[in-house]
Amino acid sequence: MASALIRGLLRAGIPKAQLVVSDLDSSKVEALVAELGVTGERDNEKLVEQADVVILAVKPAATCKLAQGLKALAAERLWLSVAAGIKTSQLEQALGGTARVIRAMPNAPALIGQGASALCRGKLATDADEHLAIALLGAVGTTEVVDEAMMDAVTAVSGSGPAFVMLVIEAMTDGAVRAGLPRATAQRLATQTVLGSAVLLQETGRHPGELKDMVTSPGGTTIAGIEALEAGGLRSALISAVTKAAERSRVLSEG
Repeated sequence: MASALIRGLLRAGIPKAQLVVSDLDSSKVEALVAELGVTGERDNEKLVEQADVVILAVKPAATCKLAQGLKALAAERLWLSVAAGIKTSQLEQALGGTARVIRAMPNAPALIGQGASALCRGKLATDADEHLAIALLGAVGTTEVVDEAMMDAVTAVSGSGPAFVMLVIEAMTDGAVRAGLPRATAQRLATQTVLGSAVLLQETGRHPGELKDMVTSPGGTTIAGIEALEAGGLRSALISAVTKAAERSRVLSEG
């Protein structure tokens, strides 16, 4: 995710000289420096000292421990965490109680600038901090502002959601293969169908049920397929998938 954010910020016009990266794996830093021209830094304290915004994009289990080692520098800058399950209060405590913290949840399509992110503010973060975080995450897609209590639901629908959509595309492809299409052709058609349908929904602003009805003729092929989907429980299965993912996120964040 850190790499996706760096690439997005560069696409948005942030000068390379303003981006400094650090990682426990020095080979990753060297690769980013060589490929993208950003600055690498081995010492986290030196990195933070020169930063207005610190983006924490490390494994959740390591986030608070890393923050604790930097709490002497916490009060002077904005801390933007993309670590799943780490609450703003946990990060604020690790940073000594004086930090301006924003928690965000980007998703996999951020890798191509099509992410669906959400963020929430810690108790000391300001309106200006929120606007800055929205601008930074906007470099890799869209961003919603939510209450922190909603972050588990965000994790379920946009964090886990890409896997659910991939499963749907895979199943549509298999169905088309069974109906006689070559697999490569079937996958291209299924992929573009999902992509085009999503863009149509986004650009028209209509309810998905309305757009479904537009292509569902009486006695036609679409209603026959919808009948099969309803009989197979697709709608309830997807609702359950998002609900279960949210419950699992809640368990992880509490424990």
